[in-house]
Amino acid sequence: MKYEANWESIDSRPIPKWFDEAKFGIMLHWGVYSVPAWAPKGTYSEWYWASMGNKDGDTWKYHVKNYGENFKYQDFAHLFKAELYDPDEWAEIFKQSGARYVVPTSKHHDGFCLWQSPYSWNWNSVDIGPHRDLLGDLAKAVRNKGLMMGFYYSLYEWYRPLFMANPERYALEHMIPQMKDVITRYEPSILFTDGEWDHPSETWHSCEFLAWLFNEASCKDEIVINDRWGKETRSQHGGYFTTEYGQVGWGKDLGMARKWEECRGIGASFGYNRNESISEYAKTGDIIHLLIGIVSKGGNLELNVGPTADGRIPVIMQERLLEIGDWLKVNGEAIYGTHSWREITDGELVCYTAKDKAVYAISKKFPERELILSAPKPGRDVSVTMLGKETPLKWKYEDGKFIIEVPLMSVEEVPSRHAYVFKLNGVE
Repeated sequence: MKYEANWESIDSRPIPKWFDEAKFGIMLHWGVYSVPAWAPKGTYSEWYWASMGNKDGDTWKYHVKNYGENFKYQDFAHLFKAELYDPDEWAEIFKQSGARYVVPTSKHHDGFCLWQSPYSWNWNSVDIGPHRDLLGDLAKAVRNKGLMMGFYYSLYEWYRPLFMANPERYALEHMIPQMKDVITRYEPSILFTDGEWDHPSETWHSCEFLAWLFNEASCKDEIVINDRWGKETRSQHGGYFTTEYGQVGWGKDLGMARKWEECRGIGASFGYNRNESISEYAKTGDIIHLLIGIVSKGGNLELNVGPTADGRIPVIMQERLLEIGDWLKVNGEAIYGTHSWREITDGELVCYTAKDKAVYAISKKFPERELILSAPKPGRDVSVTMLGKETPLKWKYEDGKFIIEVPLMSVEEVPSRHAYVFKLNGVE
């Protein structure tokens, strides 16, 4: 099918099946802002350069105190060296986390590129700082682990003179050629755009670019796009719809009309923020519960990691990822490749997913001796098991309740922590 440069045609493209089945991915915010790695608690450290513009704000005060008022944001680029960066180590952590795709920032709002973009001379990771193709090295390592690789790309750049003077010329002469370059070089499976909100998609020439992407790019059959293509497009146009820390674009009710994805950091910031303490980091159980709830509603979770300027994934983030992976090793059957069931929840503690002929009741709390469910109704040849345990469980149906008998188990015998999955075969 040939796609035309209008939203009706672009929106008609089916979202590739692999993305819906993947359920869990990793986003990475890494760049020049990882050098100061600072923001007021609860805010985004990757906005450091823009925040410096508020001379009454905390970021400017911090900057003057630690670097001096004559130290420009651009001066941080020489200090962004990534000397400890090991993309193979990163890729192994992501694989062990149970994530199925990885989406690093190819370029954030400061315009700094993690590959040698000819459109950003001396403002990319090969010409300055690490002197290395950070993006290409990670793409190779991630794919070697069997994961899908995508990129985040900011449409706008805060202080590029052409953008400030003429956004449409910027889109035609800089943004679109640069996007075509990164797509052609690395053939990503995801393109997560951002920074679209100042102008309508017509100014960005988004439909023209997407028609090229879906008709001519070498990755056209596999690539997935999001909904951030103009100030009118979130939750309206594009590919999958996006939420961010639970917030839906421009206050719209997302519902379940289209495939969607929640992106958020393990902490309160996407970029690494040295000002965050342990209280700002989500606990493993909370992240797992978030994943369960999102998947039960038909969504994906893209969990962000903020590496340090020298190329390390902070240990607390590694711990969270590996603990999520431990849970998915036991319970991934109830997550990967599933879809929403006719009921999403059963009370406050149970979420449902479904796949093939099985229904999965996922309890966020260990149910002690019985798990009492209201939604399932027994059909023929009903069987119940707990993922991670082989022995079939006893059950009964009384007074409209499906009651599963949970055997006594020691702490060592419980197959996982944080949430517990009961697989129901033969229910209506």
